[in-house]
Parts: sequence; C-alpha cells; structure tokens
Amino acid sequence: MTESAASPAGTAPASSPARWFNGLSFRLFAITVASILFVEGLIFVPSASKFRTNWIDARVNAARIAALALEAAPSRMVSQELSVQLLENAQVLSVNEIEDDMRFQLLEPAEPIAGDMYVVDQRGTTALQRSLDALGAFYAPEDRILMISDIGSAENRVIEVVVPQAPLRAEIRGFGRRIFGLSLLIALIAASLIYLLLHYLVVRPMQRVTVSLERFSDDPGGWTQSLPKTRRRDEIGRAQNALLDMETAVASSFRQRSRLAQLGEAVAKINHDLRNSLASAQLVSDSLSRSEDPRVQRAAPRLERALERAIKLATETLDYSKSEPPSAQIESINLHIALNEAAEEALAKHDSVAWENRVPDGHLVRADSDHLHRIASNLIRNAAEAMTASESDPRRVTATLDGVTLLLADTGPGLPDTAIENLFKPFAGSSRAKGSGLGLAIAKQLAGTMGGDVQLEDTSARGTVFRITLQGAHL
Repeated sequence: MTESAASPAGTAPASSPARWFNGLSFRLFAITVASILFVEGLIFVPSASKFRTNWIDARVNAARIAALALEAAPSRMVSQELSVQLLENAQVLSVNEIEDDMRFQLLEPAEPIAGDMYVVDQRGTTALQRSLDALGAFYAPEDRILMISDIGSAENRVIEVVVPQAPLRAEIRGFGRRIFGLSLLIALIAASLIYLLLHYLVVRPMQRVTVSLERFSDDPGGWTQSLPKTRRRDEIGRAQNALLDMETAVASSFRQRSRLAQLGEAVAKINHDLRNSLASAQLVSDSLSRSEDPRVQRAAPRLERALERAIKLATETLDYSKSEPPSAQIESINLHIALNEAAEEALAKHDSVAWENRVPDGHLVRADSDHLHRIASNLIRNAAEAMTASESDPRRVTATLDGVTLLLADTGPGLPDTAIENLFKPFAGSSRAKGSGLGLAIAKQLAGTMGGDVQLEDTSARGTVFRITLQGAHL
C-alpha cells in the first residue's frame, strides 16, 4: 500500500517524499484494523463465555439423560458395558447425584481418574466469573479435571459430572481461532473500504494541498502553479480555496515588494543626483539674490523656496529609502536643552510662532541625541508650518512632561480626518498640500530604534498634541 503524493498537473515530484508508513493513508488503515480488532476482542469475551457454558450444559444434559435411563433400570443399576457406553455418549468420566446430603454414584468411571480437580458450580455463577473461567480455559493444564455441579433430574437433587478439561481447551481454542480469523477478515474488508473512501475523499486532496504549500514555501514570489478553485464546501474544500487565496495574495505581495525594491534603488540614485543638482542650483540662486535687477529681486525668493522644498523632499526620500534606520547611540541628555536646540532650528523661519519649554532644566533622559533632535524638530516644524498656513492666533508650541512621556502641543487648527487615517504612512500622511508625508514616518521610525514611539495624543480646533515615549528613559 505504498502511497505517493498526488502532484498537480505539470509539476515535478516532491524532492523528498515521505515514506509510505509515515503517510496518513497507512496510519488510517492501521488504526481502522486495530479499532475493529479491539471491538471484536471485547465481543469475543462474552462469546467465549457463552461457548464454554454451552459446552458444559451439553455434558450436564447428557448426564441427566443417562441418569433418567438409570431411573428405569432395576435398583438403578446397569451393566459395566452399558455404563461405559453411557459415559462415552455423554462424553464424561463419571456421574454422581446428591439427594438429601447423600451421594449416589450413578455411572462409575471406567478407570481411575488422575489430575487436578477443579470445581465448577453452575448454579450460582456470575457473568464475570464465567468470563474469567472462559479465558482461563485457554491456558488450563492438560490434565485438569472439571467437577461440574448443577441441578439434577429433580429440583431437590444435585448432579455432579466429572469431565476432562482437555476437550474443552481444544474446542475453545478452535473457537477462538475461528473468531480471530473472521474478525481479521472483517477488519481488513472494513478498513480497506474506509481506506479507499477516505483516501479519495480526504487523503489525496490533503496531499495536493500539502505539496502545493511545500512548493509555494520554496519560492513564494515565483509560484504560478496554484491549485484550482474547488466546489467542495467541507473543511478540505475551504482549506484548498483559502490556500489558493493566500498563495495569490502572498505571491503578488512578493512580486510587488521586489518591484518596489528595484524602484527604490532607482529613486535613490535619481534623488542623489537630483539633490546634488539642486544644491548647485541653490548656489546660483544665492548669487542671483544679490542682483540689483528688480525682476530678479522679485523672482529670487520664490526660486529659493522652490529649491529648498525640492532639496528637502529629496533628502527625506533618501533617508526613508534606507533599508534600516541608523542605530541608536543611547546616552544621558538634558531634555530641556535638547528641546530648545530643536525648536531653534525648526522655528528659524517662523518668527511669529512662540516656543514654550515647560520641561524642567536639568531633567535627564536616556536617548540618542541626534534621533531625539530630529524627532522634536520635525514635530515642532510641522506645527509651526500648520499654524502659519492657517494664520492661527495665537501661534505657540509647548513642551511638557506627562509622567514618563513628553508632550508637544500646538495651538493650530488640528488635523483633518484624511491626515489622521494615514498619519504615519510615508507619502500619505501629510496634511499640507506640498508636504511629502515622510517627516512623521521617519520620526516614528527613529523613536522605534530607541525602544520608544510617537503617537497622536489629541487633535481638535484648539490644537494638536503628540506624545513621545522613550522606553528606558527617565522622562
């Protein structure tokens, strides 16, 4: 019964097929045979007990008939020849009868009886005792003699029948062999039928699913030989359809990831060259800004702002395109001073925005100074740009401590719903028309390198609050 995994059309065999005795089909077959034999074994015990009881009853009934024959004989005596014939017909060694505590030997043995005597009283035995005696008959000594007691020819009489154990042992063993052979035949037939049904309904479909899953795991991005959709509505059909959906989604994701990686490399190279070109253009714009031509004086500021935005976008794109963010160099930092430095840089072009640092001077934290500076300056700059664009009044950014976290709050107009939904997603979370959406994504990434996080605490018409958590820092 060697099983081979069924392969989808057009695919190569599995590289390392499982041995046939490790397959689900063989195990199912073996379990079915073992289960049927176990049930037959439970049925065999009462069957063997019934066989033994019938065998004993047959000898006792034959002895009763012999006793009735003696009743008709004069003085209840028969010749030796007739006595031997009656014993042979009854297949017993001797027959006794007890009446009023007196024992009468009805049929004497033809020769002395030798062997261990085992008393069997059929008048008061339980089903358990009969079952145990039936099992014991398989292994009883050859020379054992059974003395069977039962109701005699009348209610007040007890008949004692002496029989050898050997015939019973031989017959009950033959009975056991017949039962075992029949049980084994039934088990094999039933197991084969169950095996064939389940093999085609369960095992083969599961083999196809397993092989497809194994091969898909070897090459998720290049896998194109998925299993077809099935109309089965049971668990296997649902598993096959779910596997197909999963393979399709994962393969598409892998291919998309590969294309994005290639695109990212190309964009990084373009951005690098573009940033250098823009830097050169910025130098030219600085020279033009010193021109006394009124037309140049009017156009130069716009050109300078456009170049700054382009350089910023190229820089942020390059920073985010790196596969791994720079590792954090954790050290003790004066949070008050670090925030002031970040605010001075972020608010350099926003004179109308006030900065209020409520973090106590001398409060130390454990963080990366460069990462913390970039996070804080980015959030403060975003707040200043939002308040300037909306002409908020007043325009203020405030830094406070809330237990072990830092809060940066502004008095701006709040974030729109579309920005909240994609706030920390690159190229999607900006609330400004000219924003790239990379600033918050980079800030969250940098906080993560320090074991912390950046979260939106609250936003409304009264302003926006961001919460900065630095794990392990003494905030």
